[in-house]
Amino acid sequence: MQAEIERLFDQKPSVYTDEDLRLFAEFKAALNEGRVRAAEPCPETRTGWRVNAWVKKGILLGFRMGAVIDMSVDSERQPFFDKSTFPSRRFTVQSDVRIVPGGSSIRDGCYIGKGVVCMPPMFINVGAWVDDGTMVDSHALVGSCAQVGKNCHISAASQIGGVLEPVGAMPVIVEDDVLVGGNCGIYEGTVVKRRAVVGTGTILNRSTPVYDLVRNTVHRATDDEPLVLPEAAVVVAGSRAIPSGPGKDWGISVYTPVIVKYRDARTDTKIQLEDLLR
Repeated sequence: MQAEIERLFDQKPSVYTDEDLRLFAEFKAALNEGRVRAAEPCPETRTGWRVNAWVKKGILLGFRMGAVIDMSVDSERQPFFDKSTFPSRRFTVQSDVRIVPGGSSIRDGCYIGKGVVCMPPMFINVGAWVDDGTMVDSHALVGSCAQVGKNCHISAASQIGGVLEPVGAMPVIVEDDVLVGGNCGIYEGTVVKRRAVVGTGTILNRSTPVYDLVRNTVHRATDDEPLVLPEAAVVVAGSRAIPSGPGKDWGISVYTPVIVKYRDARTDTKIQLEDLLR
């Protein structure tokens, strides 16, 4: 499949054939079933992950192949126009996914594990991976190709950034048992390691370093690698005073995330109530 996807991506035909459409349908089914994914664990890398660029090519190929069509259930009350290759994902009760009514949408071509809970309105984009037992809360976004592990809680109004282009770029990774607090933003390929807690309103990206008060170090992205938040870190929104010039004279501080502790039994007690909702 990989070779055929890459060939079709690199050598655009004048007209897509039925065979090309069947190839894409098989590819999309593999995404839905979790047999292929945009990024996957790789212990040989510093981040513990590697990008599957050919999978992103397959998703982009779907946008190229599709035509914008009317998919509206009721075109007067709720118009819905999108590429024919990416309708809403279909589920049945056997899928074991809770989709609470109220305006949520999950695009076709993403993996949704058993016991996932979708609170309205939330959106999961194409290429995403949301593993077993995770809750995606109200007004939350899981972006294209973002990878979210098992038993995570993506709290209300949080955004897990995705990326399709460039095809080699790392999407955001949120590993198992992570709590992302309300109104957080995790962007630009940031990797949040397992059991971390991201406090309410925290923003993580490539350009803002994370100051670790516990281990007396600073976690930064590099030209070649994204920001990696350590395992079990508890990070909150903080600020850092500008040490010189007008910023110092005016008493200005700039935003920075701060690791204030590492997860312990007390932390687990504070966040365990979410299990009752599953």
